[in-house]
Amino acid sequence: MLLSDSLSVVATKLVRRLRESGFVAYFAGGCVRDALLGKEPKDVDIATDADPEQVQSLFPRTVAVGAKFGVLRVLEGSFEFEVATFRSDGVYLDGRRPVSVTFSSPEEDAKRRDFTINGMFYDPVEDKVVDFIGGKLDLEHRLIRAIGDPTARFSEDHLRLLRAVRFAASLDFEIEKATWQAVRQNACQIKTVSAERVRDELVKIFADPHRLRGLDLLDQSGLLQVVLPEVTDLHGCEQPPQFHPEGDVYIHTRLMLSLLSPDASPELAFSVLLHDIGKPVTKSYDAVDQRIRFNGHDQVGATMAKEVMTRLRFSNEQIATVVEAIRNHMVFKDAPSMRPAKLRRFMGRENFPLELELHRVDCLGSHGDLQTYELLTEKQKAFENEPIIPPPLVTGHDLIALGLAPGPRFGEILEAVQTAQLEGEVRDRSEALRLLRRLEPAIPADKIEELSREV
Repeated sequence: MLLSDSLSVVATKLVRRLRESGFVAYFAGGCVRDALLGKEPKDVDIATDADPEQVQSLFPRTVAVGAKFGVLRVLEGSFEFEVATFRSDGVYLDGRRPVSVTFSSPEEDAKRRDFTINGMFYDPVEDKVVDFIGGKLDLEHRLIRAIGDPTARFSEDHLRLLRAVRFAASLDFEIEKATWQAVRQNACQIKTVSAERVRDELVKIFADPHRLRGLDLLDQSGLLQVVLPEVTDLHGCEQPPQFHPEGDVYIHTRLMLSLLSPDASPELAFSVLLHDIGKPVTKSYDAVDQRIRFNGHDQVGATMAKEVMTRLRFSNEQIATVVEAIRNHMVFKDAPSMRPAKLRRFMGRENFPLELELHRVDCLGSHGDLQTYELLTEKQKAFENEPIIPPPLVTGHDLIALGLAPGPRFGEILEAVQTAQLEGEVRDRSEALRLLRRLEPAIPADKIEELSREV
């Protein structure tokens, strides 16, 4: 097992303590799968025949996270371990959790889990895999297979529909035929799952290096139509070939996802996924130019993206980042003609690095012209040793000191001075103060001189 030494040692220590007290205990689930794949597990879950009260009696630091389902969190040193009692589940009525559970055997516990590759146990004391459901063979054959009847497994927890896609994508496995058929037949059931749980699975799919396969499986299974119909609508939305020789909007979006770096953030991935969802609703045909147009699709798309991400319960910060990127993605074409002040303000925004990467893959996923991208990266290098937006030479406090009353004119004056600063027309505070006098001739000259002496 490729566990980090400290994690493995502490987890094995817990298993030994349970064993010495007369109980059966194994590592369980995803950590076994990952270790057999040669991956470092992020955590270790432990399954045992000890009930929650018995577990609590053995370990002084526990947190009841699902005691009625036999689940406790055991804190040992700096680690947390989920320790669960072997169980069989009663009926599922809500497509999420059983009405009741019965504490049972390791074999029965394995049978109630989702996929065979997640249903194995590992005995760290004897260093052997305990496999009641053929998980090891499916792991070797690179298959995602539901344990037992696939339809029954998906009816128990509808989120498993998305989990099947996620595991197949992230592990680059195939989904076993009967399991895949059940996913497709039951895709509509995903709408009963809470938005938060759906969001978390989608984030894991699109933040993964295999995000393109994830999109394909979502689309082919019918799940995409249920959870992100706005993306499904991109199919068949034709584009002007002179700008988009690659094909329709869906093909364009899919190609962009393939061009992202493996460690692309969820915000960038969703910016790509949603950046053109405004095109189908804004599509028109310009008879004069004889070409397809999508006037205002960036602004419409930003509004739609906000609705999508709000529906999926993304954080306000994540929503703001993605919406701003979509709203600005057509502004990049104007960058070469921007005056220095406007360009520096555009590049000085916190979201600019993400938007620049969105622009790069947008170009590569269509016409392939990276001239604007290269111009902006050169500008970035030029600003490496100085702030893109330097500290202001005058402030609102200065305007008050000069006798001006706060109001809308304040912002206009300060912006005019900053523009002159960014354009290189004023280089220091004294020149900025003299500009103030030209902007507001009513300011007494002696006050300007007085403020200048305070520099």
